[in-house]
Amino acid sequence: LLLTVLLLVALQSCQCLAWKPCPVVGWGAESQQVVAGYSDGTIRVFSVSRTEMELKMHPHTVALTAITYSTDGEMILSGGKDGLVAVSSPHTGMTIRILAEHKGSPITVLQCTRKEYRDFGVEGGELWLATSSDRRVSIWASDWLKDKCELLDWLSFPAPAGPEGLGGLPPSLAAFCPWEPGTLVYVGFGMQKEALFYSLRKKQVVKKISLPYFATSLSLSPAARFMAVGFSERLLRLLRCPTSDAQDYTGHDDAIHLCCFAPSGRCLLTASHSAVLLWELTGS
Repeated sequence: LLLTVLLLVALQSCQCLAWKPCPVVGWGAESQQVVAGYSDGTIRVFSVSRTEMELKMHPHTVALTAITYSTDGEMILSGGKDGLVAVSSPHTGMTIRILAEHKGSPITVLQCTRKEYRDFGVEGGELWLATSSDRRVSIWASDWLKDKCELLDWLSFPAPAGPEGLGGLPPSLAAFCPWEPGTLVYVGFGMQKEALFYSLRKKQVVKKISLPYFATSLSLSPAARFMAVGFSERLLRLLRCPTSDAQDYTGHDDAIHLCCFAPSGRCLLTASHSAVLLWELTGS
């Protein structure tokens, strides 16, 4: 890895970031952009090629905890510590919608994926989900050009009584399954240590995969049927789906709080408190 760009914002802590989706182009293209969410509730859009900030927005009054672009890069979805989700335009800098369904619980995940226009009986070419610390997941169908945003499903996962507050519990995490359209995967504190596959069409959990511990990070490969799960016990598990064949790896010195497959699916990035590891997937 080579550090090529350093972007600094004085007195503020970057809490989350996301690359703008764009067509496959060569490195150095002017379209390279990244959006970052900060502890003061601001969003900043940076040009990587020009190493400068292009836009600053302030849709939140509290620290951001999750951020992503829509699949076409035309909107920015951001979630805050107070559970509010904002939809903002990187072209105008205006916030066009505030969603309060998760109010009161920090947003842990925001993710968008494409869908067929009439899939699930609703209009729009995009599905997106929001996950919050209280083990709730909302799934939405959107057409931002027509100002349409419709709640498609609302999931709430049970759990035994835990310690006061949510700070000491494993995070609630969800992701769309790239190889099973209309399916999402959920991990979090619950009745069992497991990963749940939920079908949006059948409105039910269709598969469960047992885990050795409660997960602290999750990533699904966009190119193959692999799922990476990290744990606070410093363990990384790579699962092949649907067989659930598992391979465990060590190497971290603390809880693994980030797993992220590369778009090619050939590499996996994992991070703990003091280490970032790059794994290469070999064989079949």
